[in-house]
Amino acid sequence: MKALSIDRDYLLQVLRSLLMIPSPSGMTDAAVAWVCSELESLGIPFELTRRGAIRADFKGTRSSPDRAIVSHLDTLGAMVKGFRPNGRLEVVPIGTWSARFAEGARCNVHTDLDTMIRGSILPCKASGHVYNEEIDTQPVSWANLELRLDERVSTADEARALGIHVGDTISIDPMPEFLDNGFIVSRHLDDKAGVAAMLAAAKAICESDAKLPMDCHLIFTISEEVGVGASTVLHGDVAELVSIDNGTVAPGQYTSEYGVTISMQDSSGPFDRHLTRSLLDICAKYRIEHARDVFRYYRSDAASAVEAGNDIRTALVCFALDSSHGYERTHVKSLEALAQLLCYYMQSKPLFARDKTVLGPPGDLPPTRADISGTTD
Repeated sequence: MKALSIDRDYLLQVLRSLLMIPSPSGMTDAAVAWVCSELESLGIPFELTRRGAIRADFKGTRSSPDRAIVSHLDTLGAMVKGFRPNGRLEVVPIGTWSARFAEGARCNVHTDLDTMIRGSILPCKASGHVYNEEIDTQPVSWANLELRLDERVSTADEARALGIHVGDTISIDPMPEFLDNGFIVSRHLDDKAGVAAMLAAAKAICESDAKLPMDCHLIFTISEEVGVGASTVLHGDVAELVSIDNGTVAPGQYTSEYGVTISMQDSSGPFDRHLTRSLLDICAKYRIEHARDVFRYYRSDAASAVEAGNDIRTALVCFALDSSHGYERTHVKSLEALAQLLCYYMQSKPLFARDKTVLGPPGDLPPTRADISGTTD
């Protein structure tokens, strides 16, 4: 396998661009269009599914079965639930995230008129000069939040007159910072940082003369944050699926903050033993900084793919993320390590030398360690 160089400037440019495109689950068209344009510039063929997810294709020397790598373009957000008498808006979350991290968020309300109205999400009791200690004792709850519009409104009818309706999507400002020491702080790094690493790996493959041993599909899903994810986007011929998502940095976790993390299990159960260990073998052989971890309260595109009935082996590879679904932070070295692993994985042999689309004959021996990709060139 060829050692390919990851273009750091390109990776960071892609991430900056994606972070500035609002894409809460249910409102991902602009982000999808941007990625489609990027795939075109790289010369990678792709198609859109009926729901708007992207399937891109790298051709290999073997066309069946295939492998796939998946990341998601949708992010957390919020939605207008109703109108308060004072013209402020009731809000509910899109995706699962704490009201604690919504407090103080700057945001846009996206109306049917294709306008964006600025505002802030605030606790209902936001002023200590009015509520004294009650600002600290009110429960952390979405029911105790409201959206203050930056418009001259003081009644529900005046808010409606702006063109706002129940069900309008609210996008949360990412507020990205790219520091000189390599740290990146922003909302929505989950999973736009994963998408950026995937596109950086794709660019490295395109610019090399590396030969892929089997077809590899690059999948960009649009509803992972609400649990749908990769449930319907796969071709039936996919045998291996590597999902990209965040590895949580926290006490009691073993995520590599400056490398790639291989998840052994998440809330949906263990990942495929053979595919997971082949990825670990690649990291060890090519000296990619890495760690193993187990995530108890989290699932990824891999779970939705299996739950939809796809007969595939799955694995989860992660970039480091501190304060996931909050004010998130990662490091560029973690993104580069993830991209390097993806480059080697795309060049690796099929998981099993005797992999078949149907069961082998009676008495066929189980796979040996030598069958697993990544152990040899």
